[in-house]
Amino acid sequence: MTARPIAATIASLMPRAKAELTELVAFQSVADPAQFPRSECEAAADWVADALRAEGFQDVALLDTPDGTQSVYGFLPGPAGAPTVLLYAHYDVQPPLDESAWLSPPFELTERDGRWYGRGAADCKGGFIMHLLALRALKADGGVPVSVKVIAEGSEEQGTGGLERYAEAHPELLAADTIVIGDTGNFRVGLPTVTATLRGMTMLRVTLDTLEGNLHSGQFGGAAPDALAAMIQLLASLRAEDGSTTVDGLTADTEWDGLQYPEAEFRSDAKVLDGVELIGTGTVADRIWARPAVTVIGIDCPPVVGATPSLQASARAQISLRVPPGRDAAEATELLTAHLVAHAPWGARVSVEQVGQGQPFRADTTSPAYTSMARAMEAAYPGETMQTSGMGGSIPLCNTLAALYPEAEILLIGLSEPEAQIHAVNESVSPEELERLSVTEALFLRNYAESKRA
Repeated sequence: MTARPIAATIASLMPRAKAELTELVAFQSVADPAQFPRSECEAAADWVADALRAEGFQDVALLDTPDGTQSVYGFLPGPAGAPTVLLYAHYDVQPPLDESAWLSPPFELTERDGRWYGRGAADCKGGFIMHLLALRALKADGGVPVSVKVIAEGSEEQGTGGLERYAEAHPELLAADTIVIGDTGNFRVGLPTVTATLRGMTMLRVTLDTLEGNLHSGQFGGAAPDALAAMIQLLASLRAEDGSTTVDGLTADTEWDGLQYPEAEFRSDAKVLDGVELIGTGTVADRIWARPAVTVIGIDCPPVVGATPSLQASARAQISLRVPPGRDAAEATELLTAHLVAHAPWGARVSVEQVGQGQPFRADTTSPAYTSMARAMEAAYPGETMQTSGMGGSIPLCNTLAALYPEAEILLIGLSEPEAQIHAVNESVSPEELERLSVTEALFLRNYAESKRA
């Protein structure tokens, strides 16, 4: 199959795609009302719904999910007897972090050095635009050969599970023959990649209390137990000297047997400072795709500016644990909780609150849909063949869909290659990757429809 007509159509649509992504990025759709107004997410959801209606989708609906956010659903009927494909993206985004560190405003799509910068440009508002481009190209070249369902989630980045619970309560809604999750990315720009595994995650907040109130560090320091010092010691127990994750009862020796990640490339992608060592043992792929990884993502403590000579009576931290395929996230949560309770020093009072959880995922890459995707990628990326990698991040919905629809094939592609710097400042998307992956998805849908007719 030649990709030429599809590729030409998508190339002609790229200016429109940039304009639409500019509009979508402008919504400050962080699904946390403590940081941004809920109205920003609602406006983004309305934009997505309007875009689906404009493409002829039926039954377009804003789904009120149990976590208080909205997911957007639409259905585009295909030819009689055609298979159904579910296309997934999410319109919520990570907060911009330090806005002063952005070289351009985070919610203003800005072109620079051949890339488009803005929060959500790659993760995952660009993924929604990718779906639109693929469908438009097919409509211009004979029609969409499958029935299409689109679901755009409104709280993926918060990990609060609204869409998972909604899908479980309405299992018929997202039923499909195959599912394309547009929220991962190529291993490197120009190297077509499907993601075969995702680590799951659990998120805990731990609070330590040691005193009835803060104390003067000169008068009481040296004998009175300082909660902040206790927290530092507790968090240190989660890592070995080499930086490996050490949660009691959670093994960390699994090996990755697929595409490898050269250390020099990883250091460059991660922007590790010269002379600073990587942490952990095993290959880089082992560490980021096949093993657990704990991260302290937040800690409540007095800022340096304005600090007083006081012993802290209470300290709180938020801890993320990435859970590799083959482990149960609920079990990992129990192990991490038990570890935190057991290792709290000096009899400090411990309370642990779970604030998020998602299961790891492993795809069946031998399924027929992967054959259709491999053909599509080879056509969209001349001279390249489809690669299979893991991803250290989590998409909790994947396991929900796999459980609800065990016969459905699930594929993960997307725009979040290393240069995109998702979740960091100066997130960006490669317009060339957006174009080529849109071609890929269009060709995949056509290939998949043909394979079902054969």
